[in-house]
Amino acid sequence: MSLSVSDLTIARGGVPVLEGLSFDLHAGQAMIVRGPNGIGKTTLLRTIAGLQPAVKGTVRGAEDTIAYAGHSDGIKPTLTVTENLTFWASVFGAKSIEAALKAYDLITLADRHAGNLSAGQKRRLGLSRLLVTGRPIWVLDEPTVSLDVNAVNMFADAVRVHLGQGGSALIATHIDLGLEGTVLDVGPFKAKPLAVDDFDGGFL
Repeated sequence: MSLSVSDLTIARGGVPVLEGLSFDLHAGQAMIVRGPNGIGKTTLLRTIAGLQPAVKGTVRGAEDTIAYAGHSDGIKPTLTVTENLTFWASVFGAKSIEAALKAYDLITLADRHAGNLSAGQKRRLGLSRLLVTGRPIWVLDEPTVSLDVNAVNMFADAVRVHLGQGGSALIATHIDLGLEGTVLDVGPFKAKPLAVDDFDGGFL
């Protein structure tokens, strides 16, 4: 399953932040999104995941193929680790959560309420959801926030397994995950500042 982005322009708060961006993400490929803080990496990933519309351009291959993990862990604090994963498994039709529990070393935490987990444990639980989605394309925004070195390695291993099974991953991160892949530097695609005549239009 491939993802194709063509001549994409995206905006934050009605103001364009990146423009003219094109790339292809193929099965088995990891692509690392780089760029300074505030340039629009999160906006780009949210647009590709279908959470907000593009100003211009096309995203092909995203329909029912993307699993998105953003800054929020996406877990219910009143549910246990098992209950959280079981809920997501039921949403996506997965038959088992065992692989997800093992991949992120959550077995000993299976009966603990998510609200009682540390920040790193919550992040591990949030990322483990990816393994029960069955979605081939992972779109991940700073996935290693709050993770210690061991947990970062768990994440990188999970991505490698996913790629080896024909999946792909688009990851915005500032750290070296040790993954073989291509780098997408979005710096050259920074949108030009709005002209005075365009300013009001940015808020329509």
